[in-house]
Amino acid sequence: MKFTKMQGAGNDYVYVNCFEETVEDPKSTAILVSDRHFGIGSDGLILICPSDKADCRMRIFNADGSEGEMCGNAIRCVGKYVYEHGIVSKKSLQVETLGGVKTLELKEENGKIVQVTVDMGEPKLTSKLPEPILIEGKSLEFVGISVGNPHAVYICDDIDHLDLECIGPAYENHSRFPNRVNSEFVQIMDRSHIRMRVWERGSNETWACGTGATASVVACILLGYTDDTVEVALRGGNLTIHWDREKNRAYMTGEAVEVFWGEILLDNPIEILYK
Repeated sequence: MKFTKMQGAGNDYVYVNCFEETVEDPKSTAILVSDRHFGIGSDGLILICPSDKADCRMRIFNADGSEGEMCGNAIRCVGKYVYEHGIVSKKSLQVETLGGVKTLELKEENGKIVQVTVDMGEPKLTSKLPEPILIEGKSLEFVGISVGNPHAVYICDDIDHLDLECIGPAYENHSRFPNRVNSEFVQIMDRSHIRMRVWERGSNETWACGTGATASVVACILLGYTDDTVEVALRGGNLTIHWDREKNRAYMTGEAVEVFWGEILLDNPIEILYK
C-alpha cells in the first residue's frame, strides 16, 4: 500500500490516496500503520476518497481502529495533498466528512500550500455552562462542545503536570459520554492566548487536535475568559481559532506538512519501504 505521512501541529496521520488505492479493511490497517514500533507510526489512518457532494471525502480511523467524524489537523493536510497532487486545482475547496462538508481556503507559496484555513462550521453547546462532573472521586467542571465530534473542555491552572496516560481513559470513557469523548485540558494565558493538551477518543494523548482547539476556544469565549480570536499553543505547534459569533461559525488556521512517503507491505508490517 502506498502512503504519505503528513502532520499538522504534530498531529500525524498516514494518508492513503483512495483515488488510486483500495483499502479493504481500514480498521485493521489503521491499527497496523499507527503502531510506532512495528508500523509506520501515527495517530491514525486517513483515507482521501472521491465524493459525490464535495471535491473529495476524508475518512478518519483512529489508532485503535475506530472511525472518527472529523479532524481539523487532518483535513488541512487533505487540502494540501489534493492540491499539490493534482486532484483539485482550486484553492477554495470542499471536503466531505462524517461531521459534514467543510470548506477550506488554501494559502500557496511557490506552488506549495503553506497554510490552510478551515470553516469548522457551527459549534454547538452540549452541556450546561459549565456542567459539574465527578471523575474518579474528583469534582470537576467541563464545557461540552460539538464541532462535528464531541468534546469536553476542562479549565486547569497547570496542564504541564497532568498525567494524561493515567487519567485520560477515565475522562474518555465516563458514563456521561456514552459514545466516549475527546477531552481538552486548557490553561488560560491571557485574552488571546491559551495552552491546551488533549486526550483524543481512540488515539490517547496527541500533540494537537484541531477540533479540540476549536472547542476549547469556544468554551473559553462562552466562559468570558478570552476574546473571539485566540492562538492555541499545543504540544506540536500553534493554531489560530476565530469564532464569528454573529454567524456562529468557527475558523481554524494552521500549517500542513508532508513528512515522507513510501510503501508498506500490509502482510509484513516490519518491512516498510521508505522513500
